[in-house]
Amino acid sequence: MDIVILAVVIAVVVLGALGGLIVGSRRKKQLPPPPPAAPDITAPPAEPHVGDEAETPREEPRRTIEEVDLPDGSAPVTVEEPPAEAPEIEIPEPTAGRLVRLRARLSRSQNALGQGLLTLLSREHLDEDTWEEIEDTLLTADVGVQPTQELVERLRERVKVLGTRTPDELRTLLREELLTLVGRDMDRAVKTEPEDRKPGIVMVVGVNGTGKTTTTGKLARVLVADGQSVVLGAADTFRAAAADQLQTWGERVGAHTVRGPEAGDPASVAFDAVKEGKEMGANVVLIDTAGRLHTKTGLMDELGKVKRVVEKHAPVDEVLLVLDATTGQNGLVQARVFAEVVDITGIVLTKLDGTAKGGIVVAVQRELGVPVKLVGLGEGADDLAPFEPEAFVDALIGE
Repeated sequence: MDIVILAVVIAVVVLGALGGLIVGSRRKKQLPPPPPAAPDITAPPAEPHVGDEAETPREEPRRTIEEVDLPDGSAPVTVEEPPAEAPEIEIPEPTAGRLVRLRARLSRSQNALGQGLLTLLSREHLDEDTWEEIEDTLLTADVGVQPTQELVERLRERVKVLGTRTPDELRTLLREELLTLVGRDMDRAVKTEPEDRKPGIVMVVGVNGTGKTTTTGKLARVLVADGQSVVLGAADTFRAAAADQLQTWGERVGAHTVRGPEAGDPASVAFDAVKEGKEMGANVVLIDTAGRLHTKTGLMDELGKVKRVVEKHAPVDEVLLVLDATTGQNGLVQARVFAEVVDITGIVLTKLDGTAKGGIVVAVQRELGVPVKLVGLGEGADDLAPFEPEAFVDALIGE
């Protein structure tokens, strides 16, 4: 019995101690932490001063923004920009005799035609095999089938009548026949000065890649060299940078360029170019049209629209078709399709130097019935020359 009572007493004591510990811990958690003591703030040591500045700084009166005199804005400050330098205007070389001066470049293609024919005609015996070689030489030079047959027949007759054939006689004979083939009596002047009005209107058409825009710029130089004032119409609005390229060409010779927004209506640009040309009293307006793919009917129809819109001002005096002389028969296909859309009045053959085959002059004239009026003989600014049949043939056959 005593043991039970002792056990109960011990249990009560233990429970009471545990309860006291729990209550004490709860009280300790509920008590907030004591506030931190405010730190003592001490002024930093003063920086050393010399002379008058050794005194303690004093408060000085300060002005508010209302009391400060500010500019009233009546005279704004302008920053003077340096004046833009006007591009230097070039004076192109005269066009008279330009093809003669470029003869060396043109004569690079003489081996394919002129010199080849002279070599064959100089053989002691002109049998059928030789005449076939002569035909092949002409066809290879892109003269065309019909003109080749005509030339061979005339050469056969004249060589038979001539009998003995010295080199000088053969050269004279070949020169006469080639001149007849090229056509010495065709009117090759670019029509830029109509009698009843100003300005003359010239459209330049052709496939992209033939040098059409460059040719338009070079033609402006040709006209300026001949004393005419020129306005350029950048109606090729579909090719990136075409208007910039044409404007650069114009600035070099002082020609004004009319342009519109990129991918805008080319007919509208052409119309405005002629309008400004009239207002400025210019002699000639040159219109660079977009390079139409000759296989796309819709695009070719739009080219016809440009011409119709321009003719609301006045008739177009010249439509020059630019052809790459190195394309051969493909160039003739292009020429045929363009002639169906607009009335071609003249041909410009570019890249007629070095690798070109001179016979394309004959073939394209036969195809369209219009003359070659200008030829491009290099990459220089003044390498576009009026076509002169005598200088052309002389370059082909050499001295």
